[in-house]
Amino acid sequence: MQILSNYSLGNYLASAPFTTGTVQTNIKVQTTDGQFVFRYYENRSVQSVLFETNFLIYLSKHEFPSPKPFINKDGRFVGTYKEKPYVLFEYMEGEHSNDPNGIQKMQLIKLAAKLHNISKNYTPLYKEFRLNYNVKMCRELARQQSERFTTKTAVEKFLWLEQELTQLTLPESLPKGICHADFHFSNILYKDEKCSALIDFDDANYTYLLFDLVVLIEYEAWRHDVDQYLNLNKAKEVILEYMKYRPLEDIEKKHLFDVYKLSILIDCVWYFDRGNVDDFYERRKIDYLNQIGRIIFYEKLFE
Repeated sequence: MQILSNYSLGNYLASAPFTTGTVQTNIKVQTTDGQFVFRYYENRSVQSVLFETNFLIYLSKHEFPSPKPFINKDGRFVGTYKEKPYVLFEYMEGEHSNDPNGIQKMQLIKLAAKLHNISKNYTPLYKEFRLNYNVKMCRELARQQSERFTTKTAVEKFLWLEQELTQLTLPESLPKGICHADFHFSNILYKDEKCSALIDFDDANYTYLLFDLVVLIEYEAWRHDVDQYLNLNKAKEVILEYMKYRPLEDIEKKHLFDVYKLSILIDCVWYFDRGNVDDFYERRKIDYLNQIGRIIFYEKLFE
């Protein structure tokens, strides 16, 4: 109630925590003016949160369905409580679907393409306070992980990952923008089978626009609990649907293979202690893509 008093959003009536989302604390707040979402960031700096709020303000100006942050009486979008940042967001209507149907999947692809069309012209502020997905970031985080676990396997895995990073070709001219980077079902709201909102930009960062396309392909064509290998036919279907709304440049088609491998190597960092250097999930995926090769990968998806 003390925090809410610093906003012009009515008088407090009730509140309840959200059951989805485990990294940050999210609370639904009811006031005399309506419903809002209070988000308390457990492990983010103020600057990292400002990256998020600034981008969401930009999205709201372009009529993109995402939660708009509210400004407080001090003229700030980000407040602090017990040395941790918080934001009061617009409450977005809609329902989650942990098993979206075909129409809902197509709607998400369309929404992702719209996001990229907007974000490719956006100049991000505070981007240095985010984990921007690139080779340098991946290598540095992998090095930190190898030092953290201090085992022979960790050192060997880092050397393998570093070698794979050297094989990537990612030109400076490859289009970049803000990617959401986490299309988990809990971050997507549907209303009458249409995507009513994309929420939780906690992992959003400045990276190759292809990165989100890889995430969409993963969910549809290479699910870790179902598919042993990438289903190239399903992957092509996702790409063709996406290109209805944002046609890929030739350079993007040429280097989707590299961005795909980069995304897998970043996953390797998050699950660094999984398996041994000769046999673990991310290595099996990389080995499979290497076996297909860049040329066949391109031909199967774009010719």
